[in-house]
Amino acid sequence: MLKIYIWFIISILGMCSMVPLHFLSVEHLKFQIKYGKDKGNKITAILGLTSGWGFFAFWFGIWISPQPMFITPVFQNFVISIPIINFSIPLFHLLVSIPFILMGAWFGIVSVKLTTLKVAETHSTEKIVSTKLYSVIRHPQYFGGILAHIGISFLFSSFFSLLITPIIILLNFLVAWKEEKELVKEFGKIYEDYKKKIPMFVPKLRKQKQLPLINNEGFISFTFY
Repeated sequence: MLKIYIWFIISILGMCSMVPLHFLSVEHLKFQIKYGKDKGNKITAILGLTSGWGFFAFWFGIWISPQPMFITPVFQNFVISIPIINFSIPLFHLLVSIPFILMGAWFGIVSVKLTTLKVAETHSTEKIVSTKLYSVIRHPQYFGGILAHIGISFLFSSFFSLLITPIIILLNFLVAWKEEKELVKEFGKIYEDYKKKIPMFVPKLRKQKQLPLINNEGFISFTFY
C-alpha cells in the first residue's frame, strides 16, 4: 500500500525540506557579513531560486501524485469527461475549483508584477512595497498559492492533497514568518509599522485614510492602507 503513494510521500517531504533552504535564502545580512555583500547576495539568490522552484515543484507533485479520489455528494451524476486524456471531473468539483484557481492565480500574478519576478525568485528586496494589493495583505503570493491549492485539489479530486491543506497553510505561514523576521532586521521600524497596519494572510477589505510612510531612503511617501 505504501508503494502506491510513494510519490505523494516524496512530494510532501520534499516540500517540507525546502523550508529550511528558504529560511537560509532570506538571511541576507548574515551572509553579507560572513562573505561580503556581493558574494553573500549571490549565495542567498541561489538558495532562493532553489527553494522557491523546489517548493513549487514538490507542491505540483502533491496535486498530481497517485492518491485516493473523493467525490462530493452534490450533483454526483453530472460528470465532465475528457476522452483524449481519459480524465473525468465531477461538475460540482469544477464549479468549486474555478473561482479558487482564478483568485489564486490573480493574487500570485499581481503580487509578482508589483514586486518583480527577481524579488519573488531570490527573496531579496531593496524596498517595502505597501501600495495596491500589498495595502490589504502582506503576503498575497502565498495566500494565492493556498487558494490555488484548494481549487486544484478539487479539480483533480485529490483526497490526500485536500486533506493536508492545514499543513500547506502551516508551511506557507512558516516561510512568511521567517521572511518578516528578516525584513524587520533589514528595514526596522518601517516594516514594523507596516505589519501593524496590514494583515498577513487574510485580506483587509476596509480602506483606511491616507497615511505617510517613510521609505528606506529616508523620504516620505504617501500610500493608502
